[in-house]
Amino acid sequence: MNVSPAHERILFGLKVRQYRTGRGLSFSELSELSGLSVSYLNEIEKGKKYPKPEKTKALAKALKVPVRELTSPEVEGNLAPVADLLRSNFLEELPLEFFGIEPGKVVELIAQAPKKVGAFVSTLVDLSRNYSLREENFFFGALRAYLEMHHNYFEELEEAADRFRDTHGALPVGASAVVTFLRKLLEEKFSYQIVQDGLAGYPELQNLRAVFLPRSRRLLLQGGLSEVQRAFQFGKELGFQYMGLSDRAQTSSLLRVHSFEEVLNHFKASYFSAALLINRRSFVEDLRQFLEAKKWDEALMREWFVKYTASPETVIQRMSNLLPSAFGIRKLFVWRFVHTPETGSVRMDRELNLVRDRLASRHSVQEHFCSRWSAIGLLEKVNGQHTILAAVQRAKIMDTGDTYLCFTMARPSLPVVDHKVSITLGLLIDEDLSKKIQFLHDPDIEDRLVNHTCERCSLDDCRERTAPPSHYLARERNQQVREAIRKLDAE
Repeated sequence: MNVSPAHERILFGLKVRQYRTGRGLSFSELSELSGLSVSYLNEIEKGKKYPKPEKTKALAKALKVPVRELTSPEVEGNLAPVADLLRSNFLEELPLEFFGIEPGKVVELIAQAPKKVGAFVSTLVDLSRNYSLREENFFFGALRAYLEMHHNYFEELEEAADRFRDTHGALPVGASAVVTFLRKLLEEKFSYQIVQDGLAGYPELQNLRAVFLPRSRRLLLQGGLSEVQRAFQFGKELGFQYMGLSDRAQTSSLLRVHSFEEVLNHFKASYFSAALLINRRSFVEDLRQFLEAKKWDEALMREWFVKYTASPETVIQRMSNLLPSAFGIRKLFVWRFVHTPETGSVRMDRELNLVRDRLASRHSVQEHFCSRWSAIGLLEKVNGQHTILAAVQRAKIMDTGDTYLCFTMARPSLPVVDHKVSITLGLLIDEDLSKKIQFLHDPDIEDRLVNHTCERCSLDDCRERTAPPSHYLARERNQQVREAIRKLDAE
């Protein structure tokens, strides 16, 4: 069994604990029998200490087991799932420290668990071995949880963008001037060589916006990128360099993830770029005016694209950063959907969910999301032109009665023109939101009755349905079976 020294300590400590409790010995009693102090024994069982050979012999003698039984990597019984867990390096892949969890504590809990929990852990290990083959893996799940824990706002990243602006000056006005300014900083401050249309001749890289070659410090850009896209990419590269984020992928988007640090660093660089382009001081004032408007005005949001040289995704991202922190609007979600023409499929490829207990949407990845949501409905209207479509709606969910104010923007997904993408910010409508958004009940805003997915929807006369209500019908059949059994039992 090939495990790290840390894992060897954990497994050795768990074995000692198992034999000690199996013999009904307290720490004091084992201390007296072995000649080792209680505090030292405690550290051994917690996986913090691995005793020297003479102390291992004393422990084995006190526990009445052969030395090789304590030191062997082979285990059986309820410790077998733990060995599988250590062998898989599963714990190393999970960023437990970001959630204040010690790996040793996790293993200790597993070791104490009954056999059913051990079997469950073994199942998780099997899943982990295959999970990295999927685009959505444990790292991205952990990142989502990390963002949601912090309400998608990170003061240290905001301050880094502010310091950068203070040092290098405010961004100029106009998209071309912003792109030139950021490009010059990369070239002069960080020795970048930027190659426009540098990915020409590589059709297999057509879906990437950029590739960074660290040895030559060349940034190869995809041809056909808009000024807004180049500005964001340059801002992201500045984020990597300015904050010293060396653990990163070479590609603009993550294709194959190697560590949580890599995922986290790409998030940090993207956050930095968004905060650099849309600085919080100015945007908070814009948001204040937006929220205080008596009528919904789409033009206000469109003005932000030009004012900040920002895409719809960047604007929505900054809204999701600053609405919770500056205005206390925390009950929100963000969805991004991508339409692929080859298959006709629509998939959710990004989600932030700060209303997790009220809106469980991840199951929609494998199902047909309700197209009554503007997130899907607007996506279907996008054509090949480089036009940003916008919509707002009050979406009421059939199953829960919750209503969300949803802002959606959709556009072609450049550089691949025939792909389409939509980005949606949804705010849970409650008494608190009614006080903070003056146009919330504007009669010109569309009201729609929606559901999560077609598979889970009971609506009979839905013109937008794209799949049969399989989950709903299965749930109804199960309910009928339970009701029939209840009647039989009452006879």
